[in-house]
Amino acid sequence: MVEIRTVDQLDRRNRRVFYRVDYNVPLEEGRISDATRIEETLPTLLMMRERDAAIVIASHLGRPKGARNLKYSLRPVLSRLSELLRTDIAWCDDAIGEKARAATRSLGPGQVLLLENLRFYPGEEENDVAFASQLAELADSYVNDAFGACHRAHASIDALPRLMGRDRTAGG
Repeated sequence: MVEIRTVDQLDRRNRRVFYRVDYNVPLEEGRISDATRIEETLPTLLMMRERDAAIVIASHLGRPKGARNLKYSLRPVLSRLSELLRTDIAWCDDAIGEKARAATRSLGPGQVLLLENLRFYPGEEENDVAFASQLAELADSYVNDAFGACHRAHASIDALPRLMGRDRTAGG
């Protein structure tokens, strides 16, 4: 039997958490028309913030086919999430590389960073271990709350948790 641990079972204090969510929200003219998927992550986000985790949020939006397409940017999610959490959310227009590493290193306890769309990178949908390794550099542990995408063998859903070893959990 597979043991599935939940986020409340791990100590997140002073740790960077890679928080994989499903913010594939409907957009109309660049505005979110239904924020339910964002709202559903709030209890887990608030719990991790209360426990002083530095949270690196990653998601996909739409189907940009491994290429940067601003139509599918997570930028609209940033302002809505900031509003819902009543705090500033840091933004990184990359999900990997030095810019993303620097952004995650600058996070303090309880702070939140939103990365740009994972599907802007071909390695995400290819379940590329090298891409997942770059994502793994951003955090100490992994929490999956992207239950609507769990059936996909994508790097942030499949390869990345394998790289994180036992320091991975399901969200709330």
